[in-house]
Amino acid sequence: MKTLKRIGILTGGGDCPGLNAVIRAVAKATMNGGGEVVGIEDGYLGLIENRLRVLTNQDVSGILTAGGTILGSCNKANPAKYAMPDGDGKWVLRDVRDQVVRHFNAAGLDAMVVIGGDGTMTGAADLIARGLNIVGVPKTIDNDLWATEITFGHDTAVNTASDALDKVHTTASSHHRVMVVELMGRYAGWIALHAGLASGADVILIPEIPFDLDKVAAKCLYRRQVGKGFTIIAVGEGAVPAGGKQFVSHIDETSPDPIRLGGVGKFVSDELEKRTGLESRAIVLGHIQRGGTPTPHDRILATEFGYQAFKLLSAGQFGRMVVQQQGRIDSVPITEVAGKVRTVPIDDILIQVARAIGTSFGDVEP
Repeated sequence: MKTLKRIGILTGGGDCPGLNAVIRAVAKATMNGGGEVVGIEDGYLGLIENRLRVLTNQDVSGILTAGGTILGSCNKANPAKYAMPDGDGKWVLRDVRDQVVRHFNAAGLDAMVVIGGDGTMTGAADLIARGLNIVGVPKTIDNDLWATEITFGHDTAVNTASDALDKVHTTASSHHRVMVVELMGRYAGWIALHAGLASGADVILIPEIPFDLDKVAAKCLYRRQVGKGFTIIAVGEGAVPAGGKQFVSHIDETSPDPIRLGGVGKFVSDELEKRTGLESRAIVLGHIQRGGTPTPHDRILATEFGYQAFKLLSAGQFGRMVVQQQGRIDSVPITEVAGKVRTVPIDDILIQVARAIGTSFGDVEP
């Protein structure tokens, strides 16, 4: 083990419960080992704009249970495709990776910990190729990062989503309605699957299984026929009707990942009301899934990940990302992760469990 004199740490992409727990673990372990920690503000944007500050023990004390990130974050600052105004009211994407390397070296950093999802790791892989010493820590509420079976923040998001679905049950039952709750997750259905199963949703719609609206409608009518006057549907924002396309709420030209999904929940609700005559309502849970105090599970996992990142730094094992595989903390090359998405396998045990207890995925008759 060796002491790194000066390391940087940043949180990229969307915010996520547990980020502060990672920052705390990395910073305290480094400081206790005699090193100095530099916080990079707002993800890669801080390296682009050269906004860095030395962190003290006081900065990282008492933040374990706090949501969000004390360093700030940004999901529009990919150094390879950084959106800048061109002077004519338009946005152009520029490569500022050399600028990032200059700021990294000027700050006297020996290495850097990047905490983020697939976009952040893709950016890290680019910078590793330019000679920077980087260790990655996986973060996303969507649980869709390649090579790790779990990411911190997911458990908290599932708890929030499950609580919302639980509360929807009472109003759905009282008014005999179909209630459609649209959840986050992008192109992977982990949040919808886990929260839907945990709350006893009658229908779970995920991106991995295209749904047939007629079969979803048949499920709602079947429940009415057998004396169950309401239906709860958990739908991932990336869910897609068979033969159709995913629903896009808008395009953000300033982002390297410009597609913003949304709208499938209202579509499903409106169509079901037309096809069944049953009163239907749609709810978009939205960014509340990102917020709040991390669950104990996420605090512990984030702290473990942060400590493992420190161990990799101390051992000089750069270019690797911390992962959990088969319940054990390990690491893999960041290059194996960059640009990949971990979706729900069609034969996942939880899908089998859900089908066995009568949950519909919109692909078979009830």
